[in-house]
Amino acid sequence: MQLFNPPRQMKPAGKNLFIFIFLISALLISFGLGFFVGESQVECPICPPEEIDFSLFWEAYYQLQEKFSDPEKLDVEKIIYGAISGMVKSLGDPYTIFLNPEENKRFQEDVKGVFEGVGMEIGIRKGELTVISPLEGTPAKKAGIRAGDTIIKIDDTVTSDITIDEAVGLIRGPKGTEVTLTIFRKDWERTKDIKIVRAAIEIPSLAWELLASAGEADGKEENIAYLKLFHFTERARFDFNKAAVEILNSPAEKIILDLRNNPGGFLEVAQDVAGWFLERGKIVAIEDFGEGKTKKEYKARGNARFVDYPIVILINQGTASASEILAGALRDHREIKLIGERSFGKGSIQELSELKEGSSLKITVAKWLTPKGEILTDVGLKPDIEIEITEEDYEEEKDPQLDKAIEVIREL
Repeated sequence: MQLFNPPRQMKPAGKNLFIFIFLISALLISFGLGFFVGESQVECPICPPEEIDFSLFWEAYYQLQEKFSDPEKLDVEKIIYGAISGMVKSLGDPYTIFLNPEENKRFQEDVKGVFEGVGMEIGIRKGELTVISPLEGTPAKKAGIRAGDTIIKIDDTVTSDITIDEAVGLIRGPKGTEVTLTIFRKDWERTKDIKIVRAAIEIPSLAWELLASAGEADGKEENIAYLKLFHFTERARFDFNKAAVEILNSPAEKIILDLRNNPGGFLEVAQDVAGWFLERGKIVAIEDFGEGKTKKEYKARGNARFVDYPIVILINQGTASASEILAGALRDHREIKLIGERSFGKGSIQELSELKEGSSLKITVAKWLTPKGEILTDVGLKPDIEIEITEEDYEEEKDPQLDKAIEVIREL
């Protein structure tokens, strides 16, 4: 009889095995459902929002793949770069741009102040490619290019619908090669072609010298420091500190600060320079991110060694960006007179966002305001004493703006 009865210990073992298998299955199902639900809730930082439909883009792409007559020209990388450039260009902001790896490399060379090309800063003004300023001692300057010139063509390429970086790519090139710029100037009746031979460009930061002021009856004394800032590059901070010490140890008692044809550069460098002329903590510039967003203030952070020096500032159409910020700050806080022509009006701020494969985006994130809240974008700084340099002045190498600055500072 006992043979037909299973052993007592076998009953619970079979039951436990069934329960174990059931629990494992339930756990697997729960994990799978949890993973599915969790995965659907995880945000993808680089995935497009659901409301954006990219089907048109892919439809066009596949049509090109299928029908384009020269398939060897279908470079996927160029197509992607072109699509991004088109997206950025649709914003209508000439300073928000996509830089492919080659363009990004050029940009990094620019901020270091060494590259090969013609040596000028360009921008878009009222929809036209415009020279902000030719840089000192460069082929562009020697060829007669001036701030405010409109570039109509670069070799055979019309510039009516071109981005700044596309223009830079056409103008830039190996030293010894030639580029032809078709230029229009407001005093001209027609355009002129100017041929420029490219060279290795090293942008100088500044230059200074002592100028004679009205002295005693026996003559004139050299007590005016004429300080010309060319660009706010990485090395400009060091160069300015060195020049400032030299000026402090010289007979100079007054300063003419020449910011003409200075296209700007790093805000932090201009901020440091301002610290020599303003008391620590004074506002140099205000960063305005738009309505409803908190503004950011940039303040002087130097030794204020020139705070008691009488100063006048020279500006013109080539005074842009960081140089406008410096001029505006000194005018607002110290009522320093601006002499020359209205500045360029480049008052927007670009942030560089590095992307994969060596490319980047320069994005306009805010606008600059002077310490008193004046907008610079497309407006510029109006000089207190307005003086233009005529064609005749250029030909005779006269500088009535500097002459006026010397006249004014002698009375301070």
